[in-house]
Amino acid sequence: MQRKLENALLLMWTTSLVATLGSLYFSEIQLYEPCKFCWFQRIFMYPLVLILGIAYIQRNVKIAVTSAVFSVIGACIALYHYGIQKVPVLHDNAASCGRVPCTGQYINWFGFVTIPFLSLAAFLIIAITSFYMMKQLKKGE
Repeated sequence: MQRKLENALLLMWTTSLVATLGSLYFSEIQLYEPCKFCWFQRIFMYPLVLILGIAYIQRNVKIAVTSAVFSVIGACIALYHYGIQKVPVLHDNAASCGRVPCTGQYINWFGFVTIPFLSLAAFLIIAITSFYMMKQLKKGE
């Protein structure tokens, strides 16, 4: 049981690290300027790299509650941002998003994979794994 939980921690940390490095790649190497919602997503993803990295080193599986909170909030922001990009009815709500429009799509792989979609996928992986860990911890009590 403990090994599965440690692997889950490693999965969550790896996911947050890849998401963080990916966002830095897009902004610092590709020079895509992040919009306001991209910054909000970063605010919830970047700390997870440190939090989950420390938790993995300490084998602290009780961090699942914290990672669940961060990832669910981040996923909600990412889902809304993705909706602004892909659902025409929501475009009007983002008209005054900031200097960089939140409707902009720097990437659009396969017609649906945008930066907020990638962020949403990462947050969902972390959230689902967090809930799995909480369920396993509750079983073990």
